[in-house]
Amino acid sequence: MNYLPKVKTKSTKRLGRGYGSGKGGHTSSRGMKGQKSRRKMGILFEGVKMKKSLLRRLPLTRGKGKFKANPKPLLLSLDDLNKIKSGSRVDINYLIDTGVINAREALCGVKVVGNGKIEKKLKVALPVTKSAASKIKDAGGTIEA
Repeated sequence: MNYLPKVKTKSTKRLGRGYGSGKGGHTSSRGMKGQKSRRKMGILFEGVKMKKSLLRRLPLTRGKGKFKANPKPLLLSLDDLNKIKSGSRVDINYLIDTGVINAREALCGVKVVGNGKIEKKLKVALPVTKSAASKIKDAGGTIEA
């Protein structure tokens, strides 16, 4: 008796593997000549000679995170905010002007995290974490949305 289950899906025909494969023979369904009959198409190929492919139209970014879509913001600890004089309004432009961060780092945005302590009253106009917000309020500072 045969106890094996019935297989409903047929395996795909493998091109160019001889006559017994079901798609064998001289050109094995690839046509006569040309780029497509010889090898795989390149990843940059889109079929038209004039039009640049999508990958070539995208701006070239170098380095480790070049394929990442959403870069993470720069994380700024409360210890870094202690370098700023008391009573000032802290935003990205102010941080660049005072030299706490450089302009290239600020391209993805800045977020204040609650590492360390803060002793100064500051008006923070940046995204902050919950712990950083409570520490800034305890020191007498305010957070602007």
